[in-house]
Amino acid sequence: MSDDNRYDDQHDGPFDEDGIAIPVGPPADTDPIEAVPFGADDEQVRRVEAALYARIGEQAPEHRLTATRRAVELLGDPHLAYPVIHLTGTNGKTSTARMTESIIRAHGLRTGLMTSPHLVSIRERIVIDGAPIAADRFVENWDDIVPILAMTDQELTDKGELPLTFFEALTVLALACFAEAPVDVAVIEVGMGGEWDSTNVVQSQVQVFTPIAIDHAKQLGNTVAEIARTKSGIIKPSSAVVSSAQVPEALAELERAAELTESTLAVEGTGFDVVDVTPAVGGQLITVQGVAGRYDDLFLPLFGVHQAHNAAVAIAAVESFLGRGTQPLDADVLSEGLAGTTSPGRLQPIAQDPTIVVDAAHNPHGAQALAEALPVAFPSGHVVGVVGILADKDARGFVRALKDTVATFVVTQPPGERALDADEFARVVVDEVGNDRVVVEPSLAQALSEARDLADEAEAEDAMVLVAGSIVMVGAVMDLVHTEQESK
Repeated sequence: MSDDNRYDDQHDGPFDEDGIAIPVGPPADTDPIEAVPFGADDEQVRRVEAALYARIGEQAPEHRLTATRRAVELLGDPHLAYPVIHLTGTNGKTSTARMTESIIRAHGLRTGLMTSPHLVSIRERIVIDGAPIAADRFVENWDDIVPILAMTDQELTDKGELPLTFFEALTVLALACFAEAPVDVAVIEVGMGGEWDSTNVVQSQVQVFTPIAIDHAKQLGNTVAEIARTKSGIIKPSSAVVSSAQVPEALAELERAAELTESTLAVEGTGFDVVDVTPAVGGQLITVQGVAGRYDDLFLPLFGVHQAHNAAVAIAAVESFLGRGTQPLDADVLSEGLAGTTSPGRLQPIAQDPTIVVDAAHNPHGAQALAEALPVAFPSGHVVGVVGILADKDARGFVRALKDTVATFVVTQPPGERALDADEFARVVVDEVGNDRVVVEPSLAQALSEARDLADEAEAEDAMVLVAGSIVMVGAVMDLVHTEQESK
């Protein structure tokens, strides 16, 4: 397998030269500072993981649905055994998906959740009733579908097409796991794009769009309109569509698709909205006007106004699913669901003295949300940023979004061959913020150590370290800190 197929910043965790994923970081459902290991996956899980990673990687998806459709057809169409809420967008998909699943589960329904990437174990991508799928069920379901995958691969190669990719095979596995569980409803996050993404074989009842911006331009298009057009391909006939507030060109594409499919469209700002946000210990209190009711002073254990907006979208999605947008949710049940939400790697504190916060922002839109949220969630007189980015990302836009928030940039590079060289990235950072605010340290471990020292030396007592730029790098830093804590 070539280096180009080994991982993707949005859709995959890091893995070694043999194609086996490297576990990183603490689990999402533990205290971020006193975290315990997720638990090492056994040899059988590793076997499945290696088989998946031997396929074409997620950053090079095939623009097709026929392959996945054929595989699930041979399996007896497991994806038709349960209703689906389908999510796409550029930023906020995973957090919104997790909130949606948690709210639905609080209503007493057995849920399936498919998201990417993972930070610790590949089993995190397939969640059953709020927990990563058990190792034995993961392996047994894989072994059950292997003959079908092989049959599909043979049919594809006989026609001169590529065999099932990593994400196509993972999608088939997730859909089969949900049917076998069984689940009452599945919340499924698109891998990349929408129209031709392998998850689009599902017949969803509700389609959800988080903010759409430019990312993965090589695969999705060079304009927001092109990207939105591709993403709008998940909209199904006569369904319920829920969207975050969008720029006009993205909204126009969603409106067009909804009209063509005779679907309803609820957009944040007109169909529902965030009424109020108040910072609170461990998160924030939010008031949301949904599509069917108003919900006051809900506790959301996530930081950032952008997460409040994600929560509003999730609430509207659940309203649209449970009552077609006509019945308000029970306030107590909704409160329970939101309070149980986690979103690892998103404004997550992982250490103290100095405080270290990691965030998965990797493009200008995500970095802007981070810049707005950080001072509210973690007020600091001096922020030292450990930043690294992949070569195919908008490095300059990323830095511009953070330059007024970060005092000193410690420029490094994420693990893997697709990382932007630290010296090359540093030239971009220096061009934007000046030489006196930049330190270059290609080694991630050394960069983190340097950042800690700079925070300790800063005159501000509340100086902190922020790590951002790549989900792979965030996972690696979480792993470094966790290993350090384990050794104490």
